[in-house]
Amino acid sequence: MTASPHAIDLARAAAAGAAEKKAENVIAIDVSSQLALTDIFVIASATNERQIGAIVDEIEEQVRLAGTKPLRREGGRDDRWVLIDFGDIVVHVQHQEERAFYQLERLWRDCPTVDLGLADLAELDEAGASRVSAAPSARDQ
Repeated sequence: MTASPHAIDLARAAAAGAAEKKAENVIAIDVSSQLALTDIFVIASATNERQIGAIVDEIEEQVRLAGTKPLRREGGRDDRWVLIDFGDIVVHVQHQEERAFYQLERLWRDCPTVDLGLADLAELDEAGASRVSAAPSARDQ
């Protein structure tokens, strides 16, 4: 079983919103074959709580424009990990330290990643570092 086209569209909208607010390492994992609750996890990280709040707001706006409202949100604007449940997708916005500690990508490494279509947004910023990257493969874990 693979993620529905609607879920992929929502994941792309969420990823575009995250990238707009300079989220780092934005990836999407197709968990549809492992979970009945959702099709895709979108994971993004930020360097501070204020940025997490801005990313969460932009993701909610972009997914709203795509026609879906959040069903639930765990964590507040000033938290270090915010989970937004949109039904077909679940978005995790984590502080870099939480992302390194919990390693959600490693937990779901047997699941395929989803092409977010963000190649155009992966332009180099002023520091020369890419803001959006592909998920590491299972071999890299």
